[in-house]
Amino acid sequence: MAEEDLPGVLIWDIGGTHGVLEDLATLLKKHFCLVTMKEFLENKREMSKNIQSIFVFECRPTIDRELLESLPNLKVIGNSGVGVDHLDLKMIANFGVKVTNTPHAVADSTADIGMALMLASARRLVEGNVLNFPVSYLLL
Repeated sequence: MAEEDLPGVLIWDIGGTHGVLEDLATLLKKHFCLVTMKEFLENKREMSKNIQSIFVFECRPTIDRELLESLPNLKVIGNSGVGVDHLDLKMIANFGVKVTNTPHAVADSTADIGMALMLASARRLVEGNVLNFPVSYLLL
């Protein structure tokens, strides 16, 4: 499928501090025509017709009424995070747009970190590191 035949997805940027990770962008490009916010703002009239989705990564781009009004063919907003507190779901629904997220994406990682912190606290690992004691001394 040619790039112009692929559905357009609006993203903040590729790489950088707040952009979509480059590996993820490579995967997305196989199925979508990626449009950065900069490209979109430079040519709203032409770009807006092809954009059917917005991929929100690290709460960017900000979804507001002005953006939604400028995208007549928008069908879905895909949020890459767990929560959707940064999205006005009622306003988005009024435009007939669906919202997705990844509710369990970091559940295992969060549990792992929680367990690691409890074990580190119970075994005083942080204190041992600061005092330069061998870890085996603290485990006695």
